[in-house]
Amino acid sequence: MCLILLSFKSHPTYKLIIAANRDEYYDRPTAQATFWEESPDLLAGRDLRAGGTWLGITKKGRIAAITNYRDPASIKNHAPSRGKLVSNFLLGEKSPVDYLDRLDQKADEYNGFSLIVGEKDELYWYSNLGDRPLNISPGIYGLSNHLLNTPWPKVTRGKEAMEHLLSEQNNPYPDALFEILLDRSIPDDDQLPDTGVELEWERILSPIFITSPTYGTRASTLLFIDQNDYVTFIESAFNSETDHTPTVRYEFQIKS
Repeated sequence: MCLILLSFKSHPTYKLIIAANRDEYYDRPTAQATFWEESPDLLAGRDLRAGGTWLGITKKGRIAAITNYRDPASIKNHAPSRGKLVSNFLLGEKSPVDYLDRLDQKADEYNGFSLIVGEKDELYWYSNLGDRPLNISPGIYGLSNHLLNTPWPKVTRGKEAMEHLLSEQNNPYPDALFEILLDRSIPDDDQLPDTGVELEWERILSPIFITSPTYGTRASTLLFIDQNDYVTFIESAFNSETDHTPTVRYEFQIKS
């Protein structure tokens, strides 16, 4: 993922709302979100090259999502897939704390990442370029290709838009959240972060929804968990700058 907007225990109808964009090269093979055939309790998209995922939830209420940390000068060419950090948690049995404690011991093997893991009533954020895992308290958060709530323009803009929408709607329309995720506004150059890529690429990567001939937003995903633990998962996928696949929607009750 390259942008995750998250409302946790701060809305009267939903204990958790996630609105997220995954950005990737168009030529990287990807499967749209579905329940995995070999693990039918797991709902997630799949990276068909490395086998992991970027965001998912299980019928037991295990949740995970990841963003890469943009730092091209520190790339390890033979590092393990970061997407497996998501799928391994979702398919495992360890508590979020135990999983992150174990991960912390080997996190420097990976390229930079920010990882959100948890269960329906408990979430944690952890980065191998940050401090110890953070227990996420009630509030609205934004995460892009840096640390949690780093005030990049897209993060600030997305959080403000989500906070405004949720303050006005007890039952927010998915289309209104998708509209936030489709924002292609490019900030002025003096507002752009300096992440080690050329200025042209800082501009391309700066909107909430990214488009370019080779790289862009590949999926926009909404995840709702209401106060009764009922899940609604909606995803729109994009195969290129202009090729949009049908939206998928899944609903289920979390198993107690």
